Amino acid sequence: MRGKGLKIIKDYAIITVGCLLYSFAFVCFFDSNNLAMGGFTGIAQVINRFIPSLPIGTMVFVMNIPLMIIGIKKQGWSILFTTIYAITVSSAMIDTLNALIDFPKTEPLLACLYGGVLLGISLGIMMLKSATTGGTELAARLLKYVIKSISIGKICLIIDVTVICIYALTFRSLDNALYGIMAMYISSIAMDMVVYGSVNAKLAYIISDKSDDISQKLMDMELGATIISGRGAFTGDSKNVLMCAARPNKIARIKAAVMELDPKGFVIVTDAKEVLGEGFGEYSEDSL
Repeated sequence: MRGKGLKIIKDYAIITVGCLLYSFAFVCFFDSNNLAMGGFTGIAQVINRFIPSLPIGTMVFVMNIPLMIIGIKKQGWSILFTTIYAITVSSAMIDTLNALIDFPKTEPLLACLYGGVLLGISLGIMMLKSATTGGTELAARLLKYVIKSISIGKICLIIDVTVICIYALTFRSLDNALYGIMAMYISSIAMDMVVYGSVNAKLAYIISDKSDDISQKLMDMELGATIISGRGAFTGDSKNVLMCAARPNKIARIKAAVMELDPKGFVIVTDAKEVLGEGFGEYSEDSL
């Protein structure tokens, strides 16, 4: 129980850091420069333009309710607690920063770059701990169950760009909308780097006449390998191809081992976005 309690405290501390980065990015780069943002906030702004009697904050909260209900069914009550915590803390931090600091306007391109990076990092940190600030991020997390082939960052980008386009048509502010789209694109890249970057791996294909010796060397290094039967296109000779998934910091040792045993060996190293299995990640229906 003590270990579980410490894990919960650590998770909420990380979510708090994510909320701080999110709030700072919004106040310093988006709000102070009137850059368009997507999500439920943008939708609420558009509705408020036509129906001023409907408060933006209330509409954002109401729009989040159906998503929270679906989220509870998909991921349990934990997503409700973490999301409510993230929404509450980030909102309080935004109001506090606005009250304490009058951020000056920034050159729009710089605001897009730094604001987008910070926003993406903050959202990625929170998503890794099953928390979101509601709106786009929560909708994207739920859509990921249906659209498994698209990354979480790209789903957020599609939703945000759609909302920003509606914002531009409503407020006739093309420049701010274009800068907003640029910032959301940068944010989606940063978010994917945080969410998927922690599970990045390298995949090495090794073609050598000494595949048995090399495979034994890899096992001595506590690395696994799969032997694939192949045939040289030019010579027609049968060859074994070793396929080895490894962490990036192991690749130099793999190349050195191959060259030591077979200086004429052929090594191809590619990026593996995600690897599931022993020593790497584990599959879960909640995986992003």
